Amino acid sequence: MAKTCYEQALEFKRKYPLTIAFRLKKHCEIIEKHLNPDEEVLYAFAAQKNHSAFEIFYTNVVVLTNKRILIATKRVLWGYFLVTITPDMFNDLTIRKGLIFGSVLIDTVKERVVLSNLDPNALPEIETIISEYMMEEKRRYLEDRNSNN
Repeated sequence: MAKTCYEQALEFKRKYPLTIAFRLKKHCEIIEKHLNPDEEVLYAFAAQKNHSAFEIFYTNVVVLTNKRILIATKRVLWGYFLVTITPDMFNDLTIRKGLIFGSVLIDTVKERVVLSNLDPNALPEIETIISEYMMEEKRRYLEDRNSNN
């Protein structure tokens, strides 16, 4: 049986304990709410969505499904934020390793998503999984688009 979003995010946090992340279960509930019936979670990790290593209160859960990337955060009092990145919107991925933490920058057609305060040991795994995922999904997207023309 496939692991849930929360199980995968928790496993990531245990594997890379330097990553700063809070309230994983609440963030994963937002992801679960927005998963389509034919979507399955392939990989999940937690990070801070900000530019500064000093801002530690913007935890997000990032999930790769078989269709897209979802980035969710549950606000403390009410509401939530959800960002969806589809393969056609994905441009580039940048990895940065600092003295203590690392960050991942996902460049899309519309914005740059900065995921920071990551355990530096997690960076190679995240880069490999996102890069391979996006190359495969972009290939599929282009094949589908060309077959429709």
